[in-house]
Amino acid sequence: MNNPKIQGMDPAKLELIKMAAARTSGKSGRELAPVMLALIAGANRQGIRFSPDEMSLIVEIIKEGKSKEEQEQIDRTLKMTSSVFQKHMK
Repeated sequence: MNNPKIQGMDPAKLELIKMAAARTSGKSGRELAPVMLALIAGANRQGIRFSPDEMSLIVEIIKEGKSKEEQEQIDRTLKMTSSVFQKHMK
């Protein structure tokens, strides 16, 4: 969460990202999809849309501190569910 790319981000988006980071702590790649969908659904309810760059940043933050294998699993999981995420982004 100390990533300089999040400086100046909309506070509402930042709060959602912090919640997602807390919820994904200790989770495997397969367990991330429901958390990401919940993040997007929560944002949508508040009228918030994440840009593709912001979604990439969220994934980058979630992958921080994870092993290379876990990061690859996260990438595979997100690739499999990317069509769902694409519908909810700008």
